[in-house]
Amino acid sequence: MENLISKYLPSELIERQKIHQEEMAEFSNLNKNVPIFVCTMAFPTVPCPLHIFEPCYRLMIRRCMETGTNCFGMCLADNLKGFAEYGCLLEIRDVKFFSDGRSVVDTIGRRRFKVIQHRERDGYNTADIEYLEDVKVEGMAQRELQSLHDTVYDQALVWLNSLKTEQKERIEGHFGPMPGKDSVLQTSPNGPSWCWWLLAVLPLEGRAQLPFLALTSLKDRLSGIRKVLLFMAHSKHR
Repeated sequence: MENLISKYLPSELIERQKIHQEEMAEFSNLNKNVPIFVCTMAFPTVPCPLHIFEPCYRLMIRRCMETGTNCFGMCLADNLKGFAEYGCLLEIRDVKFFSDGRSVVDTIGRRRFKVIQHRERDGYNTADIEYLEDVKVEGMAQRELQSLHDTVYDQALVWLNSLKTEQKERIEGHFGPMPGKDSVLQTSPNGPSWCWWLLAVLPLEGRAQLPFLALTSLKDRLSGIRKVLLFMAHSKHR
């Protein structure tokens, strides 16, 4: 078939190849027209397995893999805007295809982003985005942040160890074990990975998790997590 097209439709083939190359270049840009999967909350460093069955998302996944970026954005649905203003870039680690066209996609969160504007392409959403990074602090603020970090980490361990064995095994089977502390607190632009792991496993609705994704202050994120843990501890003892 390729030989016939090349022989009898050479100009059309060249034109189509040019269009394809332009499309691949556009799809490779991870700031403009980034494919958006509207489904659930996703967090940096946290696994996010997906079951893909809708034709538009099957096309989206195929394009992500063809370009070599293996990445797309994940946003929570929003009844007014279509999807949330903040999301997480996911990287495809593995795909298992089924004979009926469905697939199970193993992804992991990479970077947080804010949606600048969005549009639709071939049935799925795309967006121009800007990435978020935590603002670093120094001096006394850094020492206070370290102290807060260690306190909240210990509180998180207490909550985790208070769960029933079956609950803990189910969580770790899905998300893996809770990450340890970073050797240097402000190394990652996303902050400590254990914070995101904890937010993924805490019994919070997506709307309650979303504000944490938008924060660029690690102190504010840790303070918010501490409030959730304290609330849950008080509720348990009632």
